Amino acid sequence: MKFTTLGAPLLVAALLALAGCSTPTVVTLQNGTQYLTEDMPKTKTEDGFYEFKDISGAKVRVRADEVATVRKED
Repeated sequence: MKFTTLGAPLLVAALLALAGCSTPTVVTLQNGTQYLTEDMPKTKTEDGFYEFKDISGAKVRVRADEVATVRKED
């Protein structure tokens, strides 16, 4: 079989499956600042920080006591 006949639909299915793995999350700080993340942030690290990447790809590190809520985006 040709790649386009069998490969293209499989490629599309794989990409859709990968897109479904992320869990968009909103991290709200005590001062009201909100970060939209592509995935659930790592829980508190040993040194007391949350680490995540926002939707622009920037790495963000926030002290745990500054975080008000972490919830899935609606």
